Amino acid sequence: MLNLHRLFLLHELHRLETMSAVARTHSLSPSAVSQQLSHLERETKVTLFEQSGRRVALTDAGVQLARRAEEMLGLLETAEAELAHAQGEVGGVLRVASFQTPMIALAPATVSVLAQRHPDLRLEMAQQEVEDAYEGLLAHAFDVILGEDYPGGQQVVRRGTDREGVLQDPLLLVLPDHGPWAGARSLAELADAPWALDPEPTRTGVWERTYLRAAGVEPHVRFGTQDPLLQVHLVRSGHAVAVVPGIIASEHLGGTRPLRLPGDPHRTLYTAARAGAAGHPALLAFRAALREAAAALTDLQGLDTLGGGIRGREP
Repeated sequence: MLNLHRLFLLHELHRLETMSAVARTHSLSPSAVSQQLSHLERETKVTLFEQSGRRVALTDAGVQLARRAEEMLGLLETAEAELAHAQGEVGGVLRVASFQTPMIALAPATVSVLAQRHPDLRLEMAQQEVEDAYEGLLAHAFDVILGEDYPGGQQVVRRGTDREGVLQDPLLLVLPDHGPWAGARSLAELADAPWALDPEPTRTGVWERTYLRAAGVEPHVRFGTQDPLLQVHLVRSGHAVAVVPGIIASEHLGGTRPLRLPGDPHRTLYTAARAGAAGHPALLAFRAALREAAAALTDLQGLDTLGGGIRGREP
């Protein structure tokens, strides 16, 4: 019988393309990965990979076996989910990766709901940016992740994953409640304002700049940070204006003037899990608790909208 761990490493080599990437992802040495795959090749008595320059490439037989390994891993997770259902209890450990704002706004309430309803289920949560979280999910380091899509961007759906929406989160302009920028009534009036925005290489930073430029504003970014609470603090102290997600509005925007942006742009928050585990009771319980936490967020329908629409189509 073929060794499941070695099959998993072959699948990872197919996904990540190099042995060094597999080794890095799974905290192994490249020689250990190479050794395990050589064992697998001897077990199968088929050539699974070959040298291509300084890299190793899978043969056709290796690619086929890697795809079968992916199917087998998915079936194994489905079987584990079915057995967990048969046991009738929600328990064990669920490993979650999330970027910052859901950790701030949704995680505490989600953990509280699960502690009350499923005390035998232990959540382990790690803060990870979306791309890193997806890599961890596919490498089986996490069981479920939280991700985000921005308006006009390509929806991220990875092969072999199950995705479920959580909420539509409005993107808000936050102004100081005092000083020269407090009374702005349009984006045009903020053309010379200092901005606190996410760094440009990030998807959030790219969207913010694209949106503002479409409105005729070339933002003067005085503070580049991915921390929305720091951005809000800079606004509250009168040093900047910023764009922040609505889910932190109810608890963290005191002392500022939050407004809806022209066009009312929203980002989409979602969870993603490996498809084979989509029916696991621990995952179902987590997703239900997360939806409940999202539904309890403060309604922002009463916020005013800043004047000054964008030119052409919303980015």
